[in-house]
Amino acid sequence: MLILLTFPNYFFIFDFILRIWFCTRILERRLPSGVAWAWLSVIFFLPIFGTILYIYLGEYRLGKRRLLRLNSTTLLIRTQIQILFAKNSNENLLREPSKSFARTVRGFFDAPLLSGNDISLLKNTDDAFNSIINDIDNSKISCDMEFYIWSDGGRADDFGEALIRATYRGVKCRVLLDQIGSSTFLKGKNAKKLKNAGINIKTAMPSGFIRSLIARPDLRMHRKLLIIDSEISYTGSLNLADPNYFKKNKKIGEWIDAICRIQGPAVEAMNFIFLSDWSVESKIDFKTLEKESHFSDIAKIKMSKIQCLPSGPELKYSHIEEVLVMAIYSARYRIVLTTPYFIPSESLLHAIMSASKRGVKVILITPEKIDSTITQYASQSYFKELVLVGVQVALYKGGMLHTKSVEVDGEFCLFGTLNLDPRSLRINFEFTLAIYDSSFALSLNELQMLYMNQSKIIGIKDFDKKQRIIEFKEDLARLLGPLL
Repeated sequence: MLILLTFPNYFFIFDFILRIWFCTRILERRLPSGVAWAWLSVIFFLPIFGTILYIYLGEYRLGKRRLLRLNSTTLLIRTQIQILFAKNSNENLLREPSKSFARTVRGFFDAPLLSGNDISLLKNTDDAFNSIINDIDNSKISCDMEFYIWSDGGRADDFGEALIRATYRGVKCRVLLDQIGSSTFLKGKNAKKLKNAGINIKTAMPSGFIRSLIARPDLRMHRKLLIIDSEISYTGSLNLADPNYFKKNKKIGEWIDAICRIQGPAVEAMNFIFLSDWSVESKIDFKTLEKESHFSDIAKIKMSKIQCLPSGPELKYSHIEEVLVMAIYSARYRIVLTTPYFIPSESLLHAIMSASKRGVKVILITPEKIDSTITQYASQSYFKELVLVGVQVALYKGGMLHTKSVEVDGEFCLFGTLNLDPRSLRINFEFTLAIYDSSFALSLNELQMLYMNQSKIIGIKDFDKKQRIIEFKEDLARLLGPLL
């Protein structure tokens, strides 16, 4: 009996072959087991749709030309930084465990230890905008920046006015904004006003249907960098958004951020990172951009030692995750982590739990409410096992805590744009500082304790009250966690 293959038959056979091919591809990539199993489950249990989802979001596709430009500028940056700083980089100036950790960081990132910096922590949005706008108003040569989000309203508009004033004084202003994160702003009147004033605005990581056929559409430029006159730099969790206006419809409270202000050699390294990103998006040769930049060291106290760690999907392995895990393993008596999004990999989760088991005081501070329901459920699914091994899990009640920080033993810390979730660790372009300065670590810890004082500490009894339907939602979200 001859069985005729109709169009639907051919379609499902083709889909089956694709699913087998992509499953083989996932195994060949040797992804972290949680990520691999998540994708295998999606492909097997969601016929057709699972395959389409993997085609769009499964691979770290940057686009061939973009990847070539990025690899070229990355190599130039590393070479230049080695020429400028490597000879003066000496981890032996640090005490243990900072010394071993700094060597680990250099091994992963080729990041020399930059001595002789001044660094201060700006603990709230008002202080941050006041300091930034003051420095822009005193700028003489250039204001270069890249941000994930610029959102109209309040202090963000004041920031734009400061740039316009600087431009009228003859200051060269360049602004790089993520196309998705700043989409509303880029289409609005304020962006047009800035461009008309002579400010050079470019979009990072262009997106759209046609573009998605070439590059993964959800790869994002999540860095927040500001370099003024090649003398002063800023980085941290703060976007160009006033918490009095930003995402008020989400009903999660004001966004709580922190940022640091730097003078010294780290400014030059951060400037290289900006120039690299600007070169990739503008297609201007990196060496041409570098010749136009003139670093000036105006640091006076020169107490801080810093390593600059740019991370992103162009790297085959998540080096920033390795650094984070090593920071946790190096803790001897205390580690405090703040993050808005907590979906740890297996290695990160085990590092946190093992630190607590060996007697280290581990504190995780994360918002009580966040702007993503599925991410919140996924985060909550980890809390019980953390509490059971002695980790203090604190749910911040004062708003959307957005500060990203790790403080270790009062000796060193990680501070920047990195969330503790798969997106930040593997997909986004991020920027992190490794800071070796006990004064800064103390200031950061004071801020973290301020957050903790406005938080609810979770206890075992809290889990006894949880409804079964909530636990089921958390378990389901956790399965998807590696893909979020």
